[in-house]
Amino acid sequence: MTYATVMVSLALDQSNEASLAVAGDVAEKFDACVIGVAAAEFSPPLYYTSGEAAQSFIDQGYASINKRMAELESQFRDALQKRAKEIDWRSAREMPSTYVVKQSRAADILIANGSSSALADPFTGADPNDLVMQIGRPLLLVPPTVQWLDLRSVLIAWKDCREARRAIVDALPMLRKAKDITVAAIVEEEDNPSLVSAGVEDVVGWLSRHGIFASELVAEGNGSATAQLDRIAADTAAGIVVAGAYGHSRFREWVLGGMTRHLVADSTRCSLLSR
Repeated sequence: MTYATVMVSLALDQSNEASLAVAGDVAEKFDACVIGVAAAEFSPPLYYTSGEAAQSFIDQGYASINKRMAELESQFRDALQKRAKEIDWRSAREMPSTYVVKQSRAADILIANGSSSALADPFTGADPNDLVMQIGRPLLLVPPTVQWLDLRSVLIAWKDCREARRAIVDALPMLRKAKDITVAAIVEEEDNPSLVSAGVEDVVGWLSRHGIFASELVAEGNGSATAQLDRIAADTAAGIVVAGAYGHSRFREWVLGGMTRHLVADSTRCSLLSR
């Protein structure tokens, strides 16, 4: 298993430099092809107008979108043409999340911007929450402060659920290239500590049979799971966190706060998420 085709989703209203840099690193490490994707739809104004004025406003909006799309394509080609095995560009005037989800059928992994903005415009960039729920591919989220794909230390945030099992399989190509790997689980109130430890041991043993050697770490509940994960990631100097997305319902995570929400919106390191 490898990442033969990488897809990178670009947004019209955000910087894409970090995602493009990481996409180039992934392309070089896996001798991969890279597909750049971008989409946008005209966002209607909140006020009412009609006739020629309305049509002129719409025409200006589409002209602005087309100009920005051309700029993104040029930026993508400049960033990747010397780093990827092959490159391709796809764009459309369509709602971004819908378009990127459809195009992800052509890729092994999707790279997108991590975003801390609750006011991100759904008309100009794909929502990472929608992507992780719908693409059926691993999603590598890249915060804007990241400059390269740091595989010196990878943290696997283990929880014995379908989503985490899926994530660790999807991450195998990257784990094979990592220097240090830690499988960490957090004992929450409802958990049996011995069962949590046994689960971590099983995962480490499974990885070893794939030629991947990892350390075990089981943290006793002490504060929120999100805060503990951040502490573990800092202690291990993790460049990437591998996790299953929305092991609880998405509604519960948004209401109560949760691991996926934090990794999508607030993390300062790359997150590889699967569902």
